[in-house]
Amino acid sequence: MRVFVTRTLPGKALERLKERGLEVEVHEGLFLPREELLRKVEGVHGLIPTVEDRIDAEVMDRAGKSLKVIACYSVGVDHVDLEAAQRRGIRVTHTPDALTEATADLTLALLLAVARRVVEGVDLAREGQWRAWHPELLLGLDLEGLTLGLVGMGRIGQAVAKRALAFGMRVVYTSRTPKPLPYPFLPLEDLLATADIVSLHAPLTPETFRLLNRERLFAMKPGSLLINTARGALVDTEALVEALKGHLFGAGLDVTDPEPLPKGHPLYALKNAVITPHIGSAGRRTRERMAEVAVANLLAVLEGREPPNPVV
Repeated sequence: MRVFVTRTLPGKALERLKERGLEVEVHEGLFLPREELLRKVEGVHGLIPTVEDRIDAEVMDRAGKSLKVIACYSVGVDHVDLEAAQRRGIRVTHTPDALTEATADLTLALLLAVARRVVEGVDLAREGQWRAWHPELLLGLDLEGLTLGLVGMGRIGQAVAKRALAFGMRVVYTSRTPKPLPYPFLPLEDLLATADIVSLHAPLTPETFRLLNRERLFAMKPGSLLINTARGALVDTEALVEALKGHLFGAGLDVTDPEPLPKGHPLYALKNAVITPHIGSAGRRTRERMAEVAVANLLAVLEGREPPNPVV
């Protein structure tokens, strides 16, 4: 049986596939052109894609009836046409537990970077503009006592809440349904008006696409922060640029729409926007664990077992 992996993966997880007698091909470049993806999937039995790869009906049809499993190297699966997979009897899996703690860590890193104006400070020093200490130099926000509003309260949201409590913040949240958690549940509109910091941890679905549109961005508390380590399309990027020019204190973004942002995009010109290149899960141990989970899911399906982390 043949397996195609769309990017090189850290660690030794892929060796397990070869030990089971599978023929494994790994794309080693930074980019995987659409045409090459379509060519490489022909006749494969298993596919391990990343969030960069759009796995739609065309890809599945090019693979043919041999394709049994799409083992996503990610927790999000918005890059896969799940309905098309179901119609074709193809299993789709993901890596939901492996990246929780690393993504929560980066959420706090971005929060601190924006609140304490860390990147501005680094740039000031590197550019030779740090001439003296002054009581009003780069004044930021003290986290203790601020209210953190979490939009989405799954594994990552709960891990962020735990970290926020250690900084003395108050936590509130919103989600599709209230959960038995020791934090107040608020409707989205109330959370936006209340929170000093809004952090997004919701999946990208047709219902959450541009969840924070212009109206909701400007409904956020004046002087508040926005953090997004979930999916870029949860936010209307054009409206965010406008909101950052006076309404919001700042934003920390590990994901954007479009992604990556093109050179010269207006967000890059804003000093109160801290942007990282989708590195939420980029701890070495975490990325290796993601590979192990993806491989375990793929092997389970190909060997006729129920995968540990099914989506469909």
